Amino acid sequence: MAREHGIYVSIMLFEGWGIQFSPDSYRNHPFYPDNNINNLGLDTANDRRLEIHELVNPKVLEMQESYLRKVIETVNDLDNVLYEISNENHPPSTAWQYHMINFIKEYEKKLGNSHPVGMTFQYRGGSNKTLFDSPADWISPNPDGGYRESPPASDGSKVILNDTDHLWGIGGTPQWVWESFLRGMNPLFMDPYDGKVLMQSFDTTWADLVRRNMGYTNDYARQVDLEHMIPMDGLASSGYCLASKGNEYLVYDPKDSVMTVDLSGISGNFLVEWLNPYSGEKSEQPSIQGGAGISFTPPFHSDFSILYLKKE
Repeated sequence: MAREHGIYVSIMLFEGWGIQFSPDSYRNHPFYPDNNINNLGLDTANDRRLEIHELVNPKVLEMQESYLRKVIETVNDLDNVLYEISNENHPPSTAWQYHMINFIKEYEKKLGNSHPVGMTFQYRGGSNKTLFDSPADWISPNPDGGYRESPPASDGSKVILNDTDHLWGIGGTPQWVWESFLRGMNPLFMDPYDGKVLMQSFDTTWADLVRRNMGYTNDYARQVDLEHMIPMDGLASSGYCLASKGNEYLVYDPKDSVMTVDLSGISGNFLVEWLNPYSGEKSEQPSIQGGAGISFTPPFHSDFSILYLKKE
């Protein structure tokens, strides 16, 4: 059903945050010695609970791999599946997560179809370097390096799902949505839709603007030739430009100010469109001619604006 609506499904195979921080998580886990008759050799001591996500117990690993085979076989024919090894597991789980990523990739070779496998921020104390060094196809980083305030441009080595869960917990801004998108990432919003998360209540009035701008980026992602657009920050004075040079440009103007886009050496006329990310209003302006650096001024007053240029 998700596939029919153009939706990808991420299958989270293991849960790392819960086993660390949820009350009685180990006591209620199926691997806890009192909860099964498999004689897995696990200790009942709570401080040993995280060993189930490490490469220390061959029996546990055997059962986990059996489980993975069953999941893979069940959904292998579906092309809208992503795998996530574990949500926010502890840093010593690195070798185990790398093993699981490679296991999935090798097993899928036997079945003929392959799916992207991801590794997400390790909590607490994990590093983004561990994610980039992993055999994962996609990653979700932590805030280190600016992924929350000013995301670095993606270099294509990994698909980056820039997820508010791993950056704020509960949080996000419409500016962050565009900053992530125009620097080649896939913004994900952990939506506190009912204002109740982890036994706490939150004011969620701010979330609607994030939701709507997630929608606006999705609209443009479908409209442009996204496959051939890459981050080219140097083409815009704002430092944010996703472009297929000479054809299409999406530019983020973080202030209500004049902005310059470098069209040097580019011939032809370009259609000009502005988006007001607060109202969703679009404003078409007279077309401009390439060949030089062109200055643009937003037609409306807003904290930030989006400029779209397309060659006629």
